[in-house]
Amino acid sequence: MNWFELNSAALLSDGRSRAINAENPTGEKGNGGRAASCLGPSRKGSPCIPLIEPGETKILADISGCGVIQHIWVTVTEQISPKNRYVLRDLVLRMYWDDEKIPSVESPLGDFFCCGFGKAYFVNSAPVAVLPRSGMNSYFAMPFRRHARITIENQNAEAVPSFFYQIDYCLYDSLPEETGYFHAHWRRSRITEPGKDYTILDGVKGRGKYVGTFLAVSTLERYWWGEGEVKFYLDGDEEYPTICGTGLEDYFGGAWSFAGKKVNGKMTEQTYCTPYLGYPFYSRTDDDIQNDYHNDDCPPMRALYRFHLPDPVCFQQDIKVTVQQIGSCHAGIFERQDDVSSVAYWYQTEPHEAFLHLPPARARWPR
Repeated sequence: MNWFELNSAALLSDGRSRAINAENPTGEKGNGGRAASCLGPSRKGSPCIPLIEPGETKILADISGCGVIQHIWVTVTEQISPKNRYVLRDLVLRMYWDDEKIPSVESPLGDFFCCGFGKAYFVNSAPVAVLPRSGMNSYFAMPFRRHARITIENQNAEAVPSFFYQIDYCLYDSLPEETGYFHAHWRRSRITEPGKDYTILDGVKGRGKYVGTFLAVSTLERYWWGEGEVKFYLDGDEEYPTICGTGLEDYFGGAWSFAGKKVNGKMTEQTYCTPYLGYPFYSRTDDDIQNDYHNDDCPPMRALYRFHLPDPVCFQQDIKVTVQQIGSCHAGIFERQDDVSSVAYWYQTEPHEAFLHLPPARARWPR
């Protein structure tokens, strides 16, 4: 089954559609919209989770049976106060398949939806869309055979109000034997080591497909930052990878430093969004949306995505994904040190290896 092709929309199936949200937290058939409001019974009585306290974990979905999560929509305030501004980095999203003890998905909420730096911005891709204002959507297919559990943990110092969400899924009698499980993992290096490639993903054992990369880079040095090559080490590769790209802007589908039109005599980088390749965010300012001020004392921030849905990177035993931090200037190419974070998206057989421990909330904040 291909969950991404429009031409399969006319094919009927034995699926049974369900949805989980605050109006129907169990997804039970015929049980939506029971809560009452000031307008009466079943009139928008429970549209959201009212409050998530500091340190609290809320269960968003607890589904028994066999099925596929087809769509997730989430929205939440981007910041609580100037002191605790990075809600999208402080909320941690986790997903567990078939009663596993360690999550198959673990990421700050915003980064999972390609919004790095604790900010929400417009993203228009096939599997991830972020729409005004802070409406975050995922269309990744997320299969499970016995059970699915999705949680959100608040690691902010303040309570997070009004968490809205909906999880749309289909129940089936069974799934094809070759169906893999969805995984996603966030990493960060606050300052990369010269000459050492940044690791996007490693420690993966089993058979699977690598289907996406989100990269958020705060550049800490001068000159062009994107000469690093993305490498895929497959099925026992050690010193050299099977797949090695030609440069970072090339991997994300652009070219020649993303050069756009000149502004005040200076060439600018051009952002873009396409179904599978994108450079949705570039900023040299740290904006406080609630207090209407702009700080110009932060390093330039850039966010990019590539989804390998039409061209998945297949592996049979293991996979490791890295990217070099190499820049260029008038003197030639040079090793850089930057602040890099990433989300890797892939499907694989279970069980999977445990992820690296997620850094504490403050260590995830942008510079």
